Amino acid sequence: MAFQLNDTPAAWTAAEFEADRRWVFTLDDRARCDLVAALTKALDRDKSHFDYSRDDFDLGSAYPVLKEAFNEMQRGCGVALVRGLPREGLDEKDFELLTWGIGLHFGVGRPQGKASHYISAVRDAGNTYRTGTGRGYNTNAELDFHTDSTDVVVLSCYNRAAEGGMSITTSSVAAYHAMRRENPDLADLLHEPIHFSRQGEQAPDEAPSYPHPIFDAVDGRLCSKWNRNRVTSAQKIEGVPQLSKKQWDALEAFDALVRRPDLAHSMWLQPGDLQIINSHVTLHSRTDFRDYDDPAQKRLLFRLWLAPADGDRLPESWRVLFNSVGARTVRGGIIGQQHDAARKAFEARQAAALGMRLSDDG
Repeated sequence: MAFQLNDTPAAWTAAEFEADRRWVFTLDDRARCDLVAALTKALDRDKSHFDYSRDDFDLGSAYPVLKEAFNEMQRGCGVALVRGLPREGLDEKDFELLTWGIGLHFGVGRPQGKASHYISAVRDAGNTYRTGTGRGYNTNAELDFHTDSTDVVVLSCYNRAAEGGMSITTSSVAAYHAMRRENPDLADLLHEPIHFSRQGEQAPDEAPSYPHPIFDAVDGRLCSKWNRNRVTSAQKIEGVPQLSKKQWDALEAFDALVRRPDLAHSMWLQPGDLQIINSHVTLHSRTDFRDYDDPAQKRLLFRLWLAPADGDRLPESWRVLFNSVGARTVRGGIIGQQHDAARKAFEARQAAALGMRLSDDG
């Protein structure tokens, strides 16, 4: 079985991605000054992130550049890199709030774990990646190629590591086409649902794992979902259907393919960089890293998940994870166990401000 797919600039090889740098955007001095001014005016240490609105952050001349970058991520190659966020003179909390303020202009933030937190400090906290409850963002481990449980991943870089920590992206669309050319029989198996673990972070009304295909399509657009670590973890959960040898062969072939140098593109994220990833057409990874001894210099990025204001319809098979698949709806994320009234009220206000619906029925 093969999908009838539209042509898309999101189907790129590593060489094509490197040669066509339309995905790289740079903020000039004026734009950086405007962002600092927006942060200074909005900053209120007594406010939580949920108390801020889009109107609190006037991004000034930075807005058109950021808007173009988000559009490239959504409608173009699936990845954008914005260089030049103000970094000097901003402490960690300032930089985190600036990341949050930018996100308020382009989507509704989504929760990211058991604590239903909406922005993550990506740093080595001494945790272990390959366990039934492990998450890669709080370790220094090399990560599997994967997609996050959201439409859009925003990563802002505050500090880079002493060694390692290189960001790697692969077009899942190009990988799918390569898989169909090279292993068409195994590629067919990637259309079938397999179980992914929720890593012990499920909401009270959710099962510990969920069935989901690696690939599905809607309106001529291919969408992907992959996370080897979560598939491996799910196989250890009681009652989860066990994968056949041929299914494992397909997953192994695909996982090896997305790592190939002709498909995987590597880049260093520098302090002040903002990387924006469309999860539906892009897989991402990271090499392991060694940190500085000085805590103030240790590798630190801030990760924001967004349901974008201009999100497209998703395949029906995505509903089990995203809860809603309609265009311009608030969807995705790891709802977690503290998705309380304050969080729901924030989502409702933010959705209204961006002209989005809270669900397919909302």
